[in-house]
Amino acid sequence: MVSEQRSSERTKEQGGNKHTPVSLLITDQLQTHLLEERCKNMDIMEYLKTNTALIDSALHECLPPDDEYPDIIHKAMRYSVFNGGKRIRPILSLAACETVGGKKEDALMAACAIELIHAYSLVHDDLPAIDNDDFRRGRPSCHKKYGEAMAILAGDALLTHAFYLISKGKNPEQNNRILEDVSYAVSTFGMIGGQVADILNENKQPESPVLQYIHTHKTGALICASVKVGCILGRGTEKELDALTKYGELIGLAFQIKDDILEIEGEKGKMRNSDVEKSKLTYLSVYGLKESKYQASQLIHKAINLLDEFGGSNTPLYQIAEFIGNREY
Repeated sequence: MVSEQRSSERTKEQGGNKHTPVSLLITDQLQTHLLEERCKNMDIMEYLKTNTALIDSALHECLPPDDEYPDIIHKAMRYSVFNGGKRIRPILSLAACETVGGKKEDALMAACAIELIHAYSLVHDDLPAIDNDDFRRGRPSCHKKYGEAMAILAGDALLTHAFYLISKGKNPEQNNRILEDVSYAVSTFGMIGGQVADILNENKQPESPVLQYIHTHKTGALICASVKVGCILGRGTEKELDALTKYGELIGLAFQIKDDILEIEGEKGKMRNSDVEKSKLTYLSVYGLKESKYQASQLIHKAINLLDEFGGSNTPLYQIAEFIGNREY
């Protein structure tokens, strides 16, 4: 059984005996059974709705009050966070934690930190110096609402507050590992590096290697880190972490390809076709619509196959991968 394999691996990694303690085995079997029961015939939209509410409640608690001086920066931070986002990244953290047998509450603060980092990236992405977008999800962008200077500071504050939340975790060893993974994903080796490459390649001849770099770094890196964070906080084994890291890489790229497709076909909060109009490098500009859809579906299929050892379709991560591939917004 999957649960028996996980228990054995955890025991070995934690320096235990080669024989799994009966109490640990029963606990793992029970956790796996409960997870499978929850996921049978899962309504993914209900799952996303429930966990979005949980995350939003936690975000309200962990952000500074909007009436605390200097209140304008706190208002700008909250305006940028509570703007109708899907919360896919933090939900991935919670789902990954559950998938390896952890309690999602143990990953909640780190998941909130991931969402704050995502919000920071969008605030700065919308600035006139970068994408110059006046609207985000149907509302004025932060810099249009509060001015450019305050938007820059709000983004900085969200990023800083995210790492503050991670540092408050109960387990110092886990904190250090998460800080390392998340900071790397956000750095010039991850999201920022992808943003730089995106800017440098506007109005240039489309090239597949550059496109791959932009998408896996600008979008994929933080999505992958979201999954890894959940696995670490759920005390997953190294084998489980390796599998879920690959899963995160695949769905991270698929997510951005789907975004490219929705720029043409979907209803988005930002102006429709905005990336196309700005001559940004997208999968459609390199591969066309049909091939882009095919590649996205293949990535989702590969990601789903990695979940066999966790219960396959009986896991939230399976349903989330399918949602990413089928979403229309």
